[in-house]
Amino acid sequence: MIETERLLLRRPSREDLDPIHAMRSDPEVVRFIGGKALSREEAWQRLTRSAGNWALLGYGFFAVVEKASGRLVGEAGLMQAHRGLGERFDPFPEAGWVFTREAQGRGYATEAALASHGWFGRVVGASRTVCIIAPENLGSMRVAAKLGYTPFGSACYHDATVTMLERPAG
Repeated sequence: MIETERLLLRRPSREDLDPIHAMRSDPEVVRFIGGKALSREEAWQRLTRSAGNWALLGYGFFAVVEKASGRLVGEAGLMQAHRGLGERFDPFPEAGWVFTREAQGRGYATEAALASHGWFGRVVGASRTVCIIAPENLGSMRVAAKLGYTPFGSACYHDATVTMLERPAG
């Protein structure tokens, strides 16, 4: 659906289960997003949640494929998660990104997040968006800043403190 210089962003498919499971069961990848490696069942639930966002809302996380290798290297986009973080967070589209260990540090998260936000603005429309990031996840904090996100509070989510960030519409 979206092509950048180095990446293809497309809707997720059933064939993405194995690479998503591999990525989300890598302790280095999940250390800032719950810290728990996902079972195959939980990876399937993540995949179907993403597909459900697409089916119900017309947007969701994209599967991010590296053009040079053809491999799925991450997920990025906007979704609705209804995390129970309050009226300043839950009603708004939530941005996120997660990448394989091998893809980290190469600028892929910024490239994919910028592309997905641009697509969202054109197709869905301008909207305030939010995200949550573990305060010690400096890489994701840098990506969020490049996208124009600024902190507006903190919350306890799954027994961990997260920073809530917002990006105004437009």
